[in-house]
Amino acid sequence: MYTIRRVSKEEAAVIHHLGTEVYHTTYTAILSRDQIDFMLRKNYRPEAIQQSMLNGQDFYLIFQQETQPLGFIALQKKSEDILRIEKLYLLANNQGLGLGKQLIDFAVDQAEERGFSVVELNVNRGNKAYYFYLKQGFQVIEEVDIPYYGYVLDDYVMQKLVR
Repeated sequence: MYTIRRVSKEEAAVIHHLGTEVYHTTYTAILSRDQIDFMLRKNYRPEAIQQSMLNGQDFYLIFQQETQPLGFIALQKKSEDILRIEKLYLLANNQGLGLGKQLIDFAVDQAEERGFSVVELNVNRGNKAYYFYLKQGFQVIEEVDIPYYGYVLDDYVMQKLVR
C-alpha cells in the first residue's frame, strides 16, 4: 500500500536526500558532473526547498506504508488553467512499479480539484522519462533551450488535458 502526503517545511531534508540520490542515478548519462552538482546545490539544499515552498510549490512524498519515502512530486500553479509538475522523482529501485503513474494521477486529481484544465511539466530531451510521460497522455507542446546559470536546459514542455 502506498500513500501520498504533503511535505512540511521541516521535512525539506527528506526531499534533499531523495533529490540527491535520484539526480546521481538519473542524470549522470545526460548532464555533466559539474551541472549535477550545481543543480543540487541550487535547488536541493533544504533551504532552497523551503524557499520553493514559500514561493508556491507544494511538495508531496510517496511512501510505502508511511515509513519509507520512495519519491516525491512538487506542484505549482502556473496560470489560471495550468498546474505544473515542477519535480517528479522516484528512487531508481522503485521505478517501474507504477508509482510514477500514481504520482501523475495524483497531480491530475489535484488539478481537477483546484479547477485547472491542464497539467504541464518539463522533461530533459535526453531523459527516458519522456517516454513514460507520453504513455501517461502528455503531449509535447514545445521544445525549449533554457539558459540557466551558464548551463542550458534542453527540455520538452509537455501538457496533459485533465477535463
